[in-house]
Amino acid sequence: MPDASLAAELLAVLAARGLTLAVAESLTGGLLVAEFVSVPGASAVVAGGVVAYQTPLKHSVLGVDEGLLAAHGAVHPAVASQMARGVRRHLAVDGREADIGLSTTGVAGPDPQDGQPVGTVFLGVALGDDVDVVELHLEGDREAIRRASVSESLSALQRMLSRVGE
Repeated sequence: MPDASLAAELLAVLAARGLTLAVAESLTGGLLVAEFVSVPGASAVVAGGVVAYQTPLKHSVLGVDEGLLAAHGAVHPAVASQMARGVRRHLAVDGREADIGLSTTGVAGPDPQDGQPVGTVFLGVALGDDVDVVELHLEGDREAIRRASVSESLSALQRMLSRVGE
């Protein structure tokens, strides 16, 4: 259960800093937000999650630029960035945006998508004006790629929080 313990650790850090989290997922299909909400007390930090699995939802629900999606498809670093920014706005609570947006988009397989091979994943972490995008090239079956994407998302959030400090 290393992911569960890391999720609990991250939630404790976020709570101590008074920060909230919103999650936008595509290929992980809710696994990432489920990892967070499996931790007791997560509701103090987690605003919610959106699964925008079909490409048009990335625009209509999360505000990802339609032109970007038309030109590059859903599996692109700028899409991950815009998903992370968009989910912060769209999951505002009492008019307050979530402090951090975390996003996943990619190809779990079995077939390539948008010209990207299976295992190509982009993760976005938005905090303030900063957005980190992580590009991954994962191997394994569909489930392994999805699970690895969750683990890597937790690590990406941990790196962002370490970098920005208190």
